[in-house]
Amino acid sequence: MSDKIRTFIAIELDKQTQESLAKIQNELKASGSDVKWVEPKNIHLTLKFLGDIETDLIPKIKNMLEDLSKNHNKFSAAIKELGAFPNARSPRVIWVGIEAGKENSVSIANDLENNLSKLGIPKEERDFVPHLTLGRVKSPINRFKLSELINKNKDISDLNFVADRITLFKSTLTPKGPIYEAMVEVNLKES
Repeated sequence: MSDKIRTFIAIELDKQTQESLAKIQNELKASGSDVKWVEPKNIHLTLKFLGDIETDLIPKIKNMLEDLSKNHNKFSAAIKELGAFPNARSPRVIWVGIEAGKENSVSIANDLENNLSKLGIPKEERDFVPHLTLGRVKSPINRFKLSELINKNKDISDLNFVADRITLFKSTLTPKGPIYEAMVEVNLKES
């Protein structure tokens, strides 16, 4: 019997982009609200959360990612907007959205859904919305101040990154926060 590990597939960000997102987090932290912030080094564009999978699926996922990467070019992405799910008035998840590069990421995510379903991994019911999670709100403390800051900092400009590879991550949950470990990396093709 094989072991299970918690996994997801994502596009990593470069250090400069992570540092820029950390500055946005710091501006929002001024609200004093009760938010579990994502460590800047852990901010990424999740393409598919797999959850707990059997370790014997890893080689099959690796082959599938290698095939998939031959059909998708590396692309530039632009982060354009700060927002929250379900909305800025009652934020539960704080995120930044992607404008340029949106079609590319949706296309890759849809291909992933189709290919992973052939491996027995259920498809996502909701449409894929490319975003980077900055934090999760834990309680209503100072929520209005947080909403104000989200609205005030909504427009983001000149924050771009190159999506050049797809990574399968192992996620280990610890009391101090998750530890992400790259298990498989495949490069997207040069355009």
